[in-house]
Amino acid sequence: MNFEKLVFVDLETTGANPTVDRITEIGLIEVDTSGKATRWSSLVNPEIPIPAFIQSLTGISNDMVRNAPSFDQLAPALHERLQGALFIAHNARFDYGFLRNEFTEAGYAFRAEVLCTVKLSRKLYPQENRHS
Repeated sequence: MNFEKLVFVDLETTGANPTVDRITEIGLIEVDTSGKATRWSSLVNPEIPIPAFIQSLTGISNDMVRNAPSFDQLAPALHERLQGALFIAHNARFDYGFLRNEFTEAGYAFRAEVLCTVKLSRKLYPQENRHS
């Protein structure tokens, strides 16, 4: 398959359930066909409280996201950035599931080809016990 670009994705969230929890931070590195890399990131107001455990885990507090844009506000530009891209993430099911759910809630259809770096690591280095 040919892709217009590669997009490496990392999210922080309020928890582990994409149907209940929300995104608090999105980070992307886009690499185009010429090899040019572009970084983009944003805090996201999850519109729900961030549990104390998650705040200590991620370092993202309720105060930090209070005035950040909501996912709905970021959705149009983010959707455009991800179009035609190979979606790459560590434990991609997690990040992809959250983004897909948030896009659905915002009224966008989102589908992408996905490359999980955990699965890739397991294939390349089966002798390793950990792939984090």
